[in-house]
Amino acid sequence: MYYMKTSTLTIRLDKDLDDLLTKASKRSGKNKSEIAREALRRQLRLERFDELRKRVMPFAEARGYLTDEDIFSQVS
Repeated sequence: MYYMKTSTLTIRLDKDLDDLLTKASKRSGKNKSEIAREALRRQLRLERFDELRKRVMPFAEARGYLTDEDIFSQVS
């Protein structure tokens, strides 16, 4: 059997957020913990992406890439 080390995080939710989470759980068939983990994972990845983007932007701008469209035009 696969064993995964885990840790526990306890958070407080206001009633509105708890209601939204409960409804999302019922709709998706996932438990609240799964939804919370996915949301946290997504948020942390977005923050990491923004951090990397800020570090890379000076190099991109120096090469004339000022917008996302500039980059997309070179990729496609």
